Amino acid sequence: MPRSANFSTAPLAQVRRHFGLDQATLATYLGVGAGMVGHLEAGRKAPSLVATQRLLPLLQATLVTPAAEADPAAHLAPPDVAPLAARLDYCQHHAARLRYELRAFTQQLVVASRWQAALPALLAGAEERARPWLLRRQAQATADLDGETAARYHLLRLRAEALEAEAAALAALLPAVE
Repeated sequence: MPRSANFSTAPLAQVRRHFGLDQATLATYLGVGAGMVGHLEAGRKAPSLVATQRLLPLLQATLVTPAAEADPAAHLAPPDVAPLAARLDYCQHHAARLRYELRAFTQQLVVASRWQAALPALLAGAEERARPWLLRRQAQATADLDGETAARYHLLRLRAEALEAEAAALAALLPAVE
């Protein structure tokens, strides 16, 4: 069974977590071996004077720099417009294509529903020679309205809606970038 991780509260571990450093990287900065950082964090060894002097500015920076920024993206440079515009174009194009497919699919479902509604009366009054044809229409309408078809319809609709939502978010972002 895997052990749960114990997070050290040692200053060295706090510095590593705050700045997203692994032990080897911090060891390089402090001028010690990678294994030594583990010993220092666990309290098995005391840091040398040189390692302590190098660690102190990082430790002080953890007190000044808030650990969790309200908006980490606030420090990003403004995004390049070209990739956002290209993705907007992609989303709009594919959403339109999916909406076109959805219209055709919806029409097929409407026709199947019409057949389902009309068939009981048609079958009741059908001549014997027309009955097999009507039964084939009934089987087709039933197949067109089954659960698998419903799942395909909803997946297609959701994909179109997701692309439209992404396109709207990109369109809102682009004027702010330009």
